[in-house]
Amino acid sequence: MTARVFIDGAAGTTGLEIVERLAPRPEFDLILLDDAQRKSAEARREAYHAADFAVLCLPDEAAREAVALAEGAKVRIIDASSAHRVADGWTYGFPELVGRDAVARATRVSNPGCYPTGFLALLAPLVRKGLLPGDWPYTCHAVSGYSGGGKALIERFEADGGIAFRDYGLAMGHKHVPEMQRYAGLAHAPLFAPAVVDAHRGMVVEVPLHLGLMPHAAPTDGLRDCLVDFYAGSPVVRVHEETPDELLLRAGAQPSDRLDLYVFGSRDGNQVRLVAVLDNLGKGASGAAVQSLNLMADLPETAGLAL
Repeated sequence: MTARVFIDGAAGTTGLEIVERLAPRPEFDLILLDDAQRKSAEARREAYHAADFAVLCLPDEAAREAVALAEGAKVRIIDASSAHRVADGWTYGFPELVGRDAVARATRVSNPGCYPTGFLALLAPLVRKGLLPGDWPYTCHAVSGYSGGGKALIERFEADGGIAFRDYGLAMGHKHVPEMQRYAGLAHAPLFAPAVVDAHRGMVVEVPLHLGLMPHAAPTDGLRDCLVDFYAGSPVVRVHEETPDELLLRAGAQPSDRLDLYVFGSRDGNQVRLVAVLDNLGKGASGAAVQSLNLMADLPETAGLAL
């Protein structure tokens, strides 16, 4: 049976990539609104009531308004904004962490943020298993391609031509921090240091650890082994047991829905760098939404994904 899917915000960066992944698939019939209809609350309300699933690719406030428009409909919603990531009644759309069955049964799913996807994939299993303390003051350094900033930032990077690196979030309190703290099970909010580089897509997320100073922390190999076991059999997440000399983001990288994890340790075992590499528009956004949609529609989890 074909499922009807309404993508609200299909003209944005995330929405376009979701359409690209879903359009060739016979399992779905896409509901897409033209420019005039996209601005009509009534047209959008009708679309929600006609759809089996909806994906919100909207700014936070608009996503909250969209949920109100869908009130009374049987539609099951995936929200790609940050509006509902720590909201009651919403399932966090990270099936590797919360469980595939939880996502498959959910009526309201909130897509993880791109940076939190890397941070949580690295840290949450280790804290959950007691190999790292939950009350440590963690730091997260990360760089992303500029496409994650939406149309305004994309235009700024592509029009300027001279921006190589953009440091931001300098006032602290980034909107990703609450989900990072909650789903990693941390007593303290992590110090989050994001930046943007001159590449359209791609992301590296790093959690440095002073392992020798951390009480009851597992050694480097123990951390890596835990991640290997935790993601064993995952078609999306790969834990690398090798430690390359460098990790690269390429300006012309192709879309990918994979998530690659690394554990680098110093020779004396006192320092570790946990590193995640992903596509901010793939597993960090559109790919994650499609993965959740597949599970909710009782379809193969990786259908339509670039792995």
